[in-house]
Amino acid sequence: MSAVLTGERDEGKIEGRHRDRLAIVYVRQSSRQQVADHGESTRLQYGLAQRAQALGWPSSRVMVIDEDLGRSAANAAERPGFARLVTEITLGHVGLVLGLEMSRLARAGYDWHQLVELCSLAGALLADADGVYDPNWYNDRLLLGLKGAMTEVELHLIKQRMASGRLAKAGRGQLAFPLPAGYVRRLDGEVALDPDEQVRDVVRLIFRLFEQLGTVHAVLRFLVEHRVQIGMRERSGPARGELVWRAPHQQGLVNMLRNPAYAGIYAYGRSRTDPARRLPGCEHSGRVRGLDAGQWLVRIDGAWPAYISVEQWQRNLDRMAANRARAASVGAARDGPALLGGLLRCGICGQRMQVSYESTHNGLIGRYVCQLRHHTYGEPRCQQMAARFLDDYITSQVLGALAPAALEVSVLAAEQLQEQRSQVDQIWRQRLERAALACDRARRQYRLVEPENRLVARQLERDWEDALATRAQLA
Repeated sequence: MSAVLTGERDEGKIEGRHRDRLAIVYVRQSSRQQVADHGESTRLQYGLAQRAQALGWPSSRVMVIDEDLGRSAANAAERPGFARLVTEITLGHVGLVLGLEMSRLARAGYDWHQLVELCSLAGALLADADGVYDPNWYNDRLLLGLKGAMTEVELHLIKQRMASGRLAKAGRGQLAFPLPAGYVRRLDGEVALDPDEQVRDVVRLIFRLFEQLGTVHAVLRFLVEHRVQIGMRERSGPARGELVWRAPHQQGLVNMLRNPAYAGIYAYGRSRTDPARRLPGCEHSGRVRGLDAGQWLVRIDGAWPAYISVEQWQRNLDRMAANRARAASVGAARDGPALLGGLLRCGICGQRMQVSYESTHNGLIGRYVCQLRHHTYGEPRCQQMAARFLDDYITSQVLGALAPAALEVSVLAAEQLQEQRSQVDQIWRQRLERAALACDRARRQYRLVEPENRLVARQLERDWEDALATRAQLA
Protein backbone atom coordinates (compact mmCIF):
# COMPACT_ATOMS: atom_id res chain seq x y z
CA MET A 1 0.00 0.00 0.00
CA SER A 2 1.45 3.34 -1.02
CA ALA A 3 1.80 6.14 1.51
CA VAL A 4 -0.34 8.57 -0.55
CA LEU A 5 -3.06 7.13 -2.77
CA THR A 6 -3.06 7.88 -6.50
CA GLY A 7 -5.40 10.74 -7.33
CA GLU A 8 -6.00 11.59 -3.71
CA ARG A 9 -7.78 14.93 -3.53
CA ASP A 10 -6.33 16.93 -0.65
CA GLU A 11 -5.76 20.24 -2.45
CA GLY A 12 -6.82 23.10 -0.24
CA LYS A 13 -7.86 20.84 2.61
CA ILE A 14 -4.68 20.16 4.55
CA GLU A 15 -3.27 23.41 5.89
CA GLY A 16 -0.52 24.37 8.26
CA ARG A 17 -2.93 24.68 11.18
CA HIS A 18 -3.88 21.03 10.68
CA ARG A 19 -0.26 19.90 10.67
CA ASP A 20 0.35 21.84 13.87
CA ARG A 21 -2.03 19.48 15.62
CA LEU A 22 -2.11 15.70 16.04
CA ALA A 23 -2.81 13.15 13.35
CA ILE A 24 -4.61 10.25 15.04
CA VAL A 25 -4.58 6.78 13.50
CA TYR A 26 -7.56 4.80 14.82
CA VAL A 27 -7.00 1.03 14.76
CA ARG A 28 -9.88 -1.38 15.44
CA GLN A 29 -10.95 -4.96 14.76
CA SER A 30 -14.41 -6.23 15.70
CA SER A 31 -13.43 -9.33 17.68
CA ARG A 32 -10.46 -11.12 19.17
CA GLN A 33 -10.78 -13.82 16.55
CA GLN A 34 -10.40 -11.22 13.79
CA VAL A 35 -7.30 -9.84 15.52
CA ALA A 36 -5.81 -13.33 15.60
CA ASP A 37 -6.89 -14.49 12.12
CA HIS A 38 -6.80 -11.28 10.06
CA GLY A 39 -3.39 -9.92 10.83
CA GLU A 40 -2.99 -8.26 7.43
CA SER A 41 -5.87 -5.87 8.13
CA THR A 42 -4.27 -4.90 11.43
CA ARG A 43 -0.92 -4.26 9.74
CA LEU A 44 -2.58 -2.07 7.10
CA GLN A 45 -4.21 0.03 9.81
CA TYR A 46 -0.94 0.51 11.66
CA GLY A 47 0.61 1.45 8.31
CA LEU A 48 -1.61 4.55 8.20
CA ALA A 49 0.95 6.21 10.48
CA GLN A 50 3.34 6.33 7.49
CA ARG A 51 0.58 7.84 5.36
CA ALA A 52 0.14 10.62 7.94
CA GLN A 53 3.86 11.36 7.73
CA ALA A 54 3.64 11.44 3.93
CA LEU A 55 0.83 13.99 4.22
CA GLY A 56 3.13 16.29 6.15
CA TRP A 57 2.82 15.31 9.81
CA PRO A 58 6.05 14.70 11.73
CA SER A 59 6.26 11.36 13.50
CA SER A 60 6.20 13.11 16.89
CA ARG A 61 2.67 14.35 16.20
CA VAL A 62 1.24 11.06 14.93
CA MET A 63 -0.77 9.23 17.62
CA VAL A 64 -2.00 5.64 17.27
CA ILE A 65 -5.12 4.67 19.26
CA ASP A 66 -5.54 0.90 19.36
CA GLU A 67 -7.36 0.28 22.64
CA ASP A 68 -10.42 -0.94 20.71
CA LEU A 69 -8.78 -3.94 19.08
CA GLY A 70 -11.24 -6.80 19.54
CA ARG A 71 -14.25 -4.50 20.17
CA SER A 72 -17.31 -4.00 17.99
CA ALA A 73 -18.12 -0.55 16.61
CA ALA A 74 -21.86 -1.04 17.15
CA ASN A 75 -21.77 0.89 20.43
CA ALA A 76 -19.42 3.70 21.42
CA ALA A 77 -20.06 3.18 25.16
CA GLU A 78 -17.95 0.01 25.16
CA ARG A 79 -14.96 1.50 23.27
CA PRO A 80 -12.47 3.37 25.46
CA GLY A 81 -10.31 4.16 22.44
CA PHE A 82 -13.18 5.89 20.65
CA ALA A 83 -13.93 7.89 23.81
CA ARG A 84 -10.30 8.97 23.92
CA LEU A 85 -10.48 10.00 20.25
CA VAL A 86 -13.62 12.09 20.86
CA THR A 87 -11.97 13.73 23.86
CA GLU A 88 -8.89 14.74 21.87
CA ILE A 89 -11.07 16.18 19.06
CA THR A 90 -13.22 18.12 21.52
CA LEU A 91 -10.14 19.67 23.13
CA GLY A 92 -8.94 20.86 19.71
CA HIS A 93 -5.81 18.71 19.70
CA VAL A 94 -6.55 16.85 16.44
CA GLY A 95 -5.96 17.98 12.89
CA LEU A 96 -6.50 14.67 11.07
CA VAL A 97 -8.28 11.39 11.89
CA LEU A 98 -7.21 8.41 9.79
CA GLY A 99 -8.97 5.05 9.50
CA LEU A 100 -8.64 2.27 6.98
CA GLU A 101 -12.36 2.71 6.24
CA MET A 102 -15.21 4.58 7.87
CA SER A 103 -16.68 1.43 9.44
CA ARG A 104 -13.54 1.23 11.62
CA LEU A 105 -14.54 4.47 13.30
CA ALA A 106 -18.24 3.82 13.90
CA ARG A 107 -21.05 1.63 12.60
CA ALA A 108 -23.86 3.32 14.51
CA GLY A 109 -25.35 6.37 12.81
CA TYR A 110 -25.55 8.39 16.03
CA ASP A 111 -21.87 7.85 16.87
CA TRP A 112 -20.75 8.55 13.29
CA HIS A 113 -22.67 11.81 12.84
CA GLN A 114 -21.56 12.98 16.29
CA LEU A 115 -17.94 12.35 15.31
CA VAL A 116 -18.36 14.22 12.02
CA GLU A 117 -20.02 17.16 13.80
CA LEU A 118 -17.23 17.35 16.37
CA CYS A 119 -14.60 17.29 13.62
CA SER A 120 -16.49 20.09 11.86
CA LEU A 121 -16.59 22.25 14.98
CA ALA A 122 -12.94 21.57 15.87
CA GLY A 123 -11.71 22.02 12.28
CA ALA A 124 -10.35 18.47 12.03
CA LEU A 125 -10.13 16.44 8.82
CA LEU A 126 -11.02 12.77 8.25
CA ALA A 127 -9.25 10.38 5.90
CA ASP A 128 -9.74 6.82 4.73
CA ALA A 129 -8.42 4.72 1.88
CA ASP A 130 -10.31 6.85 -0.67
CA GLY A 131 -9.12 10.32 0.30
CA VAL A 132 -9.18 13.23 2.73
CA TYR A 133 -12.47 14.84 3.74
CA ASP A 134 -13.25 18.21 5.30
CA PRO A 135 -16.58 18.05 7.21
CA ASN A 136 -17.06 21.79 6.60
CA TRP A 137 -17.17 21.27 2.82
CA TYR A 138 -20.68 20.42 1.62
CA ASN A 139 -19.68 17.69 -0.85
CA ASP A 140 -17.37 16.02 1.67
CA ARG A 141 -20.04 16.26 4.39
CA LEU A 142 -22.56 14.62 2.06
CA LEU A 143 -20.12 11.86 1.14
CA LEU A 144 -19.27 11.22 4.79
CA GLY A 145 -22.97 10.95 5.60
CA LEU A 146 -23.47 8.41 2.82
CA LYS A 147 -20.52 6.35 3.99
CA GLY A 148 -21.84 6.38 7.56
CA ALA A 149 -25.26 5.23 6.38
CA MET A 150 -23.70 2.44 4.33
CA THR A 151 -21.67 1.16 7.29
CA GLU A 152 -24.80 1.15 9.49
CA VAL A 153 -26.77 -0.78 6.86
CA GLU A 154 -23.86 -3.20 6.49
CA LEU A 155 -23.91 -3.83 10.26
CA HIS A 156 -27.65 -4.50 10.13
CA LEU A 157 -27.21 -6.98 7.27
CA ILE A 158 -24.38 -8.76 9.07
CA LYS A 159 -26.48 -9.11 12.24
CA GLN A 160 -29.48 -10.26 10.22
CA ARG A 161 -27.51 -12.96 8.42
CA MET A 162 -25.92 -14.18 11.65
CA ALA A 163 -29.28 -14.24 13.48
CA SER A 164 -30.93 -16.12 10.59
CA GLY A 165 -28.11 -18.66 10.56
CA ARG A 166 -28.33 -19.21 14.31
CA LEU A 167 -32.10 -19.60 14.20
CA ALA A 168 -31.94 -22.06 11.30
CA LYS A 169 -29.31 -24.14 13.10
CA ALA A 170 -31.27 -24.00 16.35
CA GLY A 171 -34.40 -25.13 14.50
CA ARG A 172 -32.56 -28.37 13.70
CA GLY A 173 -31.36 -28.69 17.29
CA GLN A 174 -27.73 -28.35 16.23
CA LEU A 175 -26.82 -24.95 17.69
CA ALA A 176 -24.41 -25.60 20.54
CA PHE A 177 -24.56 -23.62 23.78
CA PRO A 178 -23.17 -24.26 27.28
CA LEU A 179 -24.59 -27.38 28.88
CA PRO A 180 -25.88 -27.54 32.47
CA ALA A 181 -24.45 -29.80 35.15
CA GLY A 182 -25.00 -33.47 34.38
CA TYR A 183 -24.49 -33.23 30.61
CA VAL A 184 -21.47 -33.45 28.29
CA ARG A 185 -21.03 -32.91 24.58
CA ARG A 186 -19.25 -35.64 22.64
CA LEU A 187 -16.77 -35.03 19.84
CA ASP A 188 -19.47 -35.53 17.20
CA GLY A 189 -21.62 -32.83 18.85
CA GLU A 190 -24.12 -35.21 20.41
CA VAL A 191 -25.32 -34.36 23.94
CA ALA A 192 -25.15 -37.19 26.48
CA LEU A 193 -25.46 -37.70 30.21
CA ASP A 194 -22.29 -37.11 32.17
CA PRO A 195 -20.26 -40.33 32.25
CA ASP A 196 -19.43 -39.77 35.92
CA GLU A 197 -21.86 -41.75 38.07
CA GLN A 198 -21.62 -39.42 41.07
CA VAL A 199 -22.50 -36.37 38.96
CA ARG A 200 -25.65 -38.06 37.68
CA ASP A 201 -26.67 -39.23 41.16
CA VAL A 202 -26.35 -35.72 42.62
CA VAL A 203 -28.52 -34.24 39.84
CA ARG A 204 -31.21 -36.89 40.38
CA LEU A 205 -31.03 -36.33 44.15
CA ILE A 206 -31.73 -32.59 43.72
CA PHE A 207 -34.89 -33.22 41.70
CA ARG A 208 -36.14 -35.89 44.13
CA LEU A 209 -35.52 -33.59 47.09
CA PHE A 210 -37.48 -30.75 45.53
CA GLU A 211 -40.34 -33.14 44.74
CA GLN A 212 -40.46 -34.16 48.42
CA LEU A 213 -39.49 -30.95 50.26
CA GLY A 214 -41.19 -28.43 48.00
CA THR A 215 -38.87 -25.41 48.37
CA VAL A 216 -35.46 -24.51 46.96
CA HIS A 217 -34.15 -23.41 50.33
CA ALA A 218 -35.11 -26.72 51.93
CA VAL A 219 -33.16 -28.53 49.20
CA LEU A 220 -30.19 -26.22 49.78
CA ARG A 221 -30.24 -26.85 53.55
CA PHE A 222 -30.32 -30.62 52.96
CA LEU A 223 -27.35 -30.50 50.57
CA VAL A 224 -25.32 -28.26 52.89
CA GLU A 225 -26.15 -30.36 55.95
CA HIS A 226 -24.96 -33.54 54.23
CA ARG A 227 -22.04 -31.76 52.48
CA VAL A 228 -23.18 -32.77 49.00
CA GLN A 229 -21.44 -30.92 46.16
CA ILE A 230 -22.46 -30.52 42.51
CA GLY A 231 -20.16 -31.73 39.74
CA MET A 232 -19.55 -29.20 36.94
CA ARG A 233 -17.50 -29.36 33.75
CA GLU A 234 -15.14 -26.45 33.12
CA ARG A 235 -16.37 -24.53 30.08
CA SER A 236 -13.20 -22.64 29.16
CA GLY A 237 -9.52 -22.30 29.94
CA PRO A 238 -6.77 -24.91 29.99
CA ALA A 239 -8.91 -27.21 32.19
CA ARG A 240 -11.86 -27.17 29.79
CA GLY A 241 -13.95 -30.31 30.12
CA GLU A 242 -12.47 -31.37 33.44
CA LEU A 243 -14.75 -32.17 36.36
CA VAL A 244 -14.80 -29.81 39.35
CA TRP A 245 -16.95 -30.02 42.49
CA ARG A 246 -18.62 -26.87 43.73
CA ALA A 247 -20.78 -26.04 46.72
CA PRO A 248 -24.50 -25.64 45.93
CA HIS A 249 -26.11 -22.20 46.06
CA GLN A 250 -29.68 -21.00 45.82
CA GLN A 251 -29.62 -19.39 42.38
CA GLY A 252 -27.82 -22.39 40.92
CA LEU A 253 -30.54 -24.73 42.20
CA VAL A 254 -33.25 -22.43 40.83
CA ASN A 255 -31.58 -22.48 37.40
CA MET A 256 -31.40 -26.28 37.47
CA LEU A 257 -35.08 -26.66 38.36
CA ARG A 258 -36.12 -24.19 35.65
CA ASN A 259 -33.88 -25.55 32.92
CA PRO A 260 -35.92 -27.55 30.37
CA ALA A 261 -32.80 -29.46 29.31
CA TYR A 262 -33.23 -31.83 32.27
CA ALA A 263 -36.60 -32.83 30.78
CA GLY A 264 -34.92 -33.59 27.44
CA ILE A 265 -36.16 -30.36 25.82
CA TYR A 266 -33.91 -28.45 23.42
CA ALA A 267 -34.84 -24.80 23.95
CA TYR A 268 -33.50 -21.70 22.20
CA GLY A 269 -34.61 -18.12 22.71
CA ARG A 270 -35.65 -18.38 26.37
CA SER A 271 -34.54 -14.77 26.91
CA ARG A 272 -34.51 -11.51 24.97
CA THR A 273 -32.34 -8.40 24.99
CA ASP A 274 -34.13 -5.15 25.78
CA PRO A 275 -32.01 -2.20 24.55
CA ALA A 276 -33.71 0.09 27.07
CA ARG A 277 -32.35 -2.00 29.94
CA ARG A 278 -28.75 -2.16 28.75
CA LEU A 279 -26.16 -0.56 31.00
CA PRO A 280 -23.13 1.25 29.54
CA GLY A 281 -20.04 -0.93 29.71
CA CYS A 282 -22.03 -4.10 30.57
CA GLU A 283 -22.04 -6.28 27.47
CA HIS A 284 -24.56 -8.87 28.69
CA SER A 285 -26.96 -6.53 30.49
CA GLY A 286 -30.57 -5.91 29.48
CA ARG A 287 -31.56 -9.57 29.29
CA VAL A 288 -35.28 -10.27 29.84
CA ARG A 289 -35.65 -13.76 31.28
CA GLY A 290 -38.53 -15.88 32.48
CA LEU A 291 -40.37 -16.03 29.14
CA ASP A 292 -43.17 -18.56 28.83
CA ALA A 293 -42.56 -21.69 26.76
CA GLY A 294 -44.87 -20.33 24.07
CA GLN A 295 -42.54 -17.36 23.58
CA TRP A 296 -39.41 -19.44 22.95
CA LEU A 297 -38.03 -19.32 19.45
CA VAL A 298 -37.32 -23.06 19.29
CA ARG A 299 -38.55 -25.99 21.38
CA ILE A 300 -37.78 -29.62 20.51
CA ASP A 301 -39.03 -32.24 22.96
CA GLY A 302 -37.02 -35.42 23.41
CA ALA A 303 -33.90 -33.97 21.80
CA TRP A 304 -31.65 -34.78 24.78
CA PRO A 305 -31.51 -37.62 27.30
CA ALA A 306 -33.69 -36.64 30.25
CA TYR A 307 -33.29 -36.79 34.02
CA ILE A 308 -36.98 -36.05 34.68
CA SER A 309 -40.21 -36.11 32.72
CA VAL A 310 -41.74 -33.06 31.09
CA GLU A 311 -44.66 -33.31 33.54
CA GLN A 312 -42.32 -33.20 36.55
CA TRP A 313 -40.45 -30.22 35.08
CA GLN A 314 -43.77 -28.37 34.67
CA ARG A 315 -44.76 -29.28 38.24
CA ASN A 316 -41.46 -27.84 39.47
CA LEU A 317 -42.15 -24.55 37.66
CA ASP A 318 -45.66 -24.37 39.09
CA ARG A 319 -44.39 -25.14 42.57
CA MET A 320 -41.71 -22.42 42.45
CA ALA A 321 -44.26 -19.93 41.12
CA ALA A 322 -46.62 -20.81 43.98
CA ASN A 323 -43.80 -20.36 46.51
CA ARG A 324 -43.29 -16.72 45.56
CA ALA A 325 -44.51 -14.20 48.13
CA ARG A 326 -47.27 -12.63 46.05
CA ALA A 327 -50.93 -11.98 46.70
CA ALA A 328 -52.00 -14.48 44.02
CA SER A 329 -49.62 -17.23 45.22
CA VAL A 330 -49.95 -19.67 48.07
CA GLY A 331 -46.40 -18.93 49.17
CA ALA A 332 -43.92 -21.14 50.96
CA ALA A 333 -44.33 -22.10 54.60
CA ARG A 334 -43.01 -19.37 56.91
CA ASP A 335 -41.82 -19.30 60.50
CA GLY A 336 -44.51 -19.35 63.16
CA PRO A 337 -46.98 -21.85 64.67
CA ALA A 338 -49.86 -21.11 62.22
CA LEU A 339 -50.51 -24.01 59.84
CA LEU A 340 -52.75 -22.44 57.20
CA GLY A 341 -50.65 -19.47 56.08
CA GLY A 342 -51.32 -18.78 52.39
CA LEU A 343 -54.09 -21.43 52.21
CA LEU A 344 -56.99 -19.63 53.86
CA ARG A 345 -59.41 -17.35 52.00
CA CYS A 346 -62.00 -14.98 53.40
CA GLY A 347 -65.59 -16.20 53.03
CA ILE A 348 -66.86 -12.63 52.74
CA CYS A 349 -64.66 -11.03 50.05
CA GLY A 350 -62.78 -14.06 48.75
CA GLN A 351 -59.32 -12.51 49.31
CA ARG A 352 -56.42 -14.45 50.80
CA MET A 353 -56.15 -14.05 54.56
CA GLN A 354 -52.86 -13.10 56.15
CA VAL A 355 -51.25 -14.29 59.38
CA SER A 356 -50.28 -11.88 62.13
CA TYR A 357 -48.59 -12.78 65.42
CA GLU A 358 -48.56 -11.28 68.87
CA SER A 359 -45.87 -12.06 71.41
CA THR A 360 -47.24 -12.94 74.86
CA HIS A 361 -45.92 -14.66 77.95
CA ASN A 362 -47.26 -17.92 76.46
CA GLY A 363 -45.30 -17.44 73.26
CA LEU A 364 -46.50 -16.40 69.82
CA ILE A 365 -50.25 -16.23 69.29
CA GLY A 366 -51.37 -16.14 65.68
CA ARG A 367 -54.45 -14.70 64.03
CA TYR A 368 -55.84 -15.05 60.52
CA VAL A 369 -56.83 -11.59 59.31
CA CYS A 370 -58.47 -10.43 56.08
CA GLN A 371 -56.86 -7.01 55.65
CA LEU A 372 -55.86 -6.71 51.99
CA ARG A 373 -58.62 -4.23 51.14
CA HIS A 374 -57.92 -2.44 54.42
CA HIS A 375 -54.28 -1.85 53.41
CA THR A 376 -55.14 -1.04 49.78
CA TYR A 377 -58.31 1.04 50.02
CA GLY A 378 -58.59 1.86 53.74
CA GLU A 379 -61.79 -0.19 54.13
CA PRO A 380 -62.62 -1.94 57.43
CA ARG A 381 -61.18 -5.43 57.96
CA CYS A 382 -63.57 -8.16 56.87
CA GLN A 383 -62.91 -10.61 59.70
CA GLN A 384 -60.28 -12.21 61.87
CA MET A 385 -60.09 -15.35 63.96
CA ALA A 386 -57.70 -17.11 66.31
CA ALA A 387 -55.23 -19.32 64.47
CA ARG A 388 -55.01 -21.98 67.16
CA PHE A 389 -58.76 -22.72 67.12
CA LEU A 390 -58.89 -23.11 63.34
CA ASP A 391 -55.61 -25.06 63.19
CA ASP A 392 -56.89 -27.58 65.76
CA TYR A 393 -60.10 -28.06 63.80
CA ILE A 394 -58.34 -28.55 60.45
CA THR A 395 -55.78 -30.87 62.04
CA SER A 396 -58.51 -33.10 63.47
CA GLN A 397 -60.24 -33.23 60.09
CA VAL A 398 -57.04 -34.10 58.22
CA LEU A 399 -56.01 -36.78 60.70
CA GLY A 400 -59.50 -38.22 60.61
CA ALA A 401 -59.34 -38.46 56.83
CA LEU A 402 -55.91 -40.07 56.95
CA ALA A 403 -56.72 -42.50 59.77
CA PRO A 404 -57.71 -45.40 57.48
CA ALA A 405 -54.45 -45.03 55.59
CA ALA A 406 -52.28 -44.04 58.55
CA LEU A 407 -50.15 -47.17 58.36
CA GLU A 408 -49.69 -46.77 54.60
CA VAL A 409 -48.72 -43.10 54.98
CA SER A 410 -46.24 -43.94 57.75
CA VAL A 411 -44.67 -46.67 55.63
CA LEU A 412 -44.43 -44.31 52.65
CA ALA A 413 -42.78 -41.60 54.76
CA ALA A 414 -40.32 -44.15 56.15
CA GLU A 415 -39.52 -45.36 52.65
CA GLN A 416 -38.83 -41.78 51.50
CA LEU A 417 -36.49 -41.18 54.42
CA GLN A 418 -34.71 -44.45 53.76
CA GLU A 419 -34.40 -43.58 50.07
CA GLN A 420 -32.86 -40.18 50.91
CA ARG A 421 -30.46 -41.80 53.36
CA SER A 422 -29.40 -44.47 50.86
CA GLN A 423 -28.85 -41.83 48.12
CA VAL A 424 -26.66 -39.72 50.39
CA ASP A 425 -24.74 -42.82 51.52
CA GLN A 426 -24.14 -43.80 47.91
CA ILE A 427 -22.84 -40.31 47.06
CA TRP A 428 -20.46 -40.42 50.03
CA ARG A 429 -19.21 -43.88 49.02
CA GLN A 430 -18.51 -42.47 45.56
CA ARG A 431 -16.61 -39.52 47.07
CA LEU A 432 -14.53 -41.92 49.19
CA GLU A 433 -13.83 -44.06 46.14
CA ARG A 434 -12.79 -40.96 44.18
CA ALA A 435 -10.51 -39.83 47.02
CA ALA A 436 -8.93 -43.31 47.21
CA LEU A 437 -8.26 -43.27 43.46
CA ALA A 438 -6.65 -39.82 43.76
CA CYS A 439 -4.39 -41.10 46.55
CA ASP A 440 -3.40 -44.15 44.52
CA ARG A 441 -2.65 -42.01 41.46
CA ALA A 442 -0.53 -39.61 43.52
CA ARG A 443 1.34 -42.52 45.10
CA ARG A 444 2.13 -44.10 41.72
CA GLN A 445 3.27 -40.76 40.27
CA TYR A 446 5.59 -40.21 43.23
CA ARG A 447 7.12 -43.67 42.95
CA LEU A 448 7.68 -43.36 39.20
CA VAL A 449 9.71 -40.15 39.44
CA GLU A 450 13.47 -40.45 39.21
CA PRO A 451 15.18 -39.92 42.60
CA GLU A 452 17.62 -37.42 41.08
CA ASN A 453 14.78 -35.15 40.01
CA ARG A 454 14.20 -33.76 43.49
CA LEU A 455 12.28 -30.67 42.36
CA VAL A 456 9.55 -32.80 40.80
CA ALA A 457 9.69 -35.36 43.59
CA ARG A 458 9.01 -32.74 46.28
CA GLN A 459 5.95 -31.45 44.42
CA LEU A 460 4.60 -34.97 43.86
CA GLU A 461 5.14 -35.72 47.53
CA ARG A 462 3.06 -32.66 48.48
CA ASP A 463 0.32 -33.74 46.07
CA TRP A 464 0.29 -37.19 47.66
CA GLU A 465 0.02 -35.68 51.14
CA ASP A 466 -2.84 -33.41 50.04
CA ALA A 467 -4.70 -36.37 48.58
CA LEU A 468 -4.23 -38.34 51.82
CA ALA A 469 -5.47 -35.37 53.87
CA THR A 470 -8.57 -35.05 51.66
CA ARG A 471 -9.38 -38.72 52.08
CA ALA A 472 -8.88 -38.44 55.83
CA GLN A 473 -11.41 -35.57 55.99
CA LEU A 474 -14.01 -37.61 54.15
CA ALA A 475 -13.47 -40.77 56.20
